Amino acid sequence: MADLMKGKRGLVMGVANERSIAWGIASALAAEGASLAFSYQGEAFGKRVEPLAASVGSDFLIDVDVTNEASLDALFAAIGQRWGSLDFVIHAIAFSDKTELTGRFINTTKGNFLNSLNISCFSFIDVARRAESLMPNGGTLITLTFQGSNRVVPNYNVMGVAKAALESATRYLANDLGPQKIRVNAISPGPMKTLAGSAIGGARATYRHTEDNTPLRSNATLEAIGGTAVWLCSDYGACTTGEIIHVDGGYHVLGMPQAENL
Repeated sequence: MADLMKGKRGLVMGVANERSIAWGIASALAAEGASLAFSYQGEAFGKRVEPLAASVGSDFLIDVDVTNEASLDALFAAIGQRWGSLDFVIHAIAFSDKTELTGRFINTTKGNFLNSLNISCFSFIDVARRAESLMPNGGTLITLTFQGSNRVVPNYNVMGVAKAALESATRYLANDLGPQKIRVNAISPGPMKTLAGSAIGGARATYRHTEDNTPLRSNATLEAIGGTAVWLCSDYGACTTGEIIHVDGGYHVLGMPQAENL
């Protein structure tokens, strides 16, 4: 390893278990020398995250509800008190009622629409606002998106709209925070075998389809996504901001399945 992140400290939000994309990113950053803090929501997730955090030398875990302003304030106050500053934030948080990720998008309820947009998009803006004051010398904010933001994906429904909003927010935040040398980007993996991914109807079929049809004939790996995050957070990413970086085996370039799968 090249110690690309040595001396840098960051917050990782959204680790659910060892198969989480957030964990793939966290482990890659730690391997390059970064010091990490982890946020989680609720005791059950805390029990899962604690041993993972310990495995990368972190005892900095904070229970946070991103829909609660006081909870977010407490998170960043704790970071400020312990570290004084922050170099990067990984935002891997999204949510929608699983029962509304089937059937027709037109049947999305107002309540779930607002809740999905709040947790999946506005929370990134809320986090960025607080992180800014802890990044006096610049830094990096990364969120996670999916191609359902700009193309119709079966059973993705309101999450596609939420991710479209998140990608737009990424660009606006990049412009707002650029003068402070804070870079804002989104990583867009293809389908992944994660806890969040399993909530999407037909997840297994989708995973097989993309694996069979990507130009690389392969879905993304946690290692590839983690490596992309390391690049973006390191000094090598100094001039990259406002981007949606696809780590999906090239699936996003296709107009149709491969000839042999038509």
